[in-house]
Amino acid sequence: MSTLPALRALIIEDEPLAARRLTELLRRQQPVVEVISTAESVAAAKVLLDTLRPAPDVLFLDIHLADGLSFELFEQTTVPCPVIFTTAYDQYAIRAFKVNSVDYLLKPIDTGELEVAVQKLRERRGSTQAATPTAFDPALLAQVLQQMQTRPSYKEQFVVRVGEHLKTIATEQIAYFFSLEKATLLQTRENRRFVVDYTLEQLESLLDPRQFFRLNRTYLAQASAIQDIIHYTNSRLQTVLQHCPEGPVLVSRERVPAFKAWLDR
Repeated sequence: MSTLPALRALIIEDEPLAARRLTELLRRQQPVVEVISTAESVAAAKVLLDTLRPAPDVLFLDIHLADGLSFELFEQTTVPCPVIFTTAYDQYAIRAFKVNSVDYLLKPIDTGELEVAVQKLRERRGSTQAATPTAFDPALLAQVLQQMQTRPSYKEQFVVRVGEHLKTIATEQIAYFFSLEKATLLQTRENRRFVVDYTLEQLESLLDPRQFFRLNRTYLAQASAIQDIIHYTNSRLQTVLQHCPEGPVLVSRERVPAFKAWLDR
């Protein structure tokens, strides 16, 4: 019976906690994916790619690095292995990733999605097509770089109905969103609730991920509205939210590592 070849990975990530979490997730793969080194910047990544022999089998590459955008790496050196981008911004150049036969993972990285990406990489290595250096179309790369220079825009306010009137609520005045039966409600810092015409899934893409976190299937909370965090049986966590009469809100077990990384950014 043939055994799957071992994979050697290089992680380029400027958030140490995120790098450690990805390293741990890769160690749980079967077989284990060995992380041979990490770097936090384009400059450090270039040094590793120019000196590591043999070359890594896969490069996990964050988009925003300490000294710029990771796409600059492709202009400075040859990337001799397949690339899996890691990004919190799914609207960024996904088409470019697909065109160039590389993969991407959205942060916080989901264990199942990582497993699928690694399996695709193993199949690619085992196919008759030899792995070739990642090559980006120059025009497409220029377009991607231009898109990445500007941060994505997020919703600044929401329109809600109050009787026969419409009222706007600034995003910074929102403590959290939650779903109740088939409705989505907005809870303000002034302790008022309004129905909004969005699902929690839609809100996740409309709100700044640095400010809002999806605690579980029901709650999406703003960082400053989290008043306390309590350990709750083993690896589970509870949060105490501002103006939440329902009581402490559990963080889903699978979201706990990402939640800790979000708090420690």
